[in-house]
Amino acid sequence: MRIGVTYENGEIFQHFGHTEQFKLYDVENGEIKQTQVVDTNGQGHGALSSFLTNAGVEVLICGGIGGGAQTALAAAGIQLFGSVSGNADEAVKNYIAGNLNYNPEVHCTHHEHEHSCGEHHCGEDKHGCNGNAGNC
Repeated sequence: MRIGVTYENGEIFQHFGHTEQFKLYDVENGEIKQTQVVDTNGQGHGALSSFLTNAGVEVLICGGIGGGAQTALAAAGIQLFGSVSGNADEAVKNYIAGNLNYNPEVHCTHHEHEHSCGEHHCGEDKHGCNGNAGNC
């Protein structure tokens, strides 16, 4: 199984459509066998679903994610675990152990306000991020 995580400096990047890197985890028999960090090469939003499909990703762990991206991932057969924050490696370990804390109702409404996710440090949850208030 291959797990993809939106990634920045060891942490889960909080805006799927603006992520510049994914960390990919190859998992066999409940153990992480290999990891790699891959650049999205400037691709964003809709193109990221194809990017993940081409990379063989079956599970995505991320922070905020919009409805269009969720639909594209579902169509590609990629299982989504959104509204997750913190250390990427720990999140994957928690997923493997069946203990990942995520929000199945996650959505990103960042287009409704003026700031971008990278400007307000979503991981600090100062603006209701991580799906808690429907923001990115």
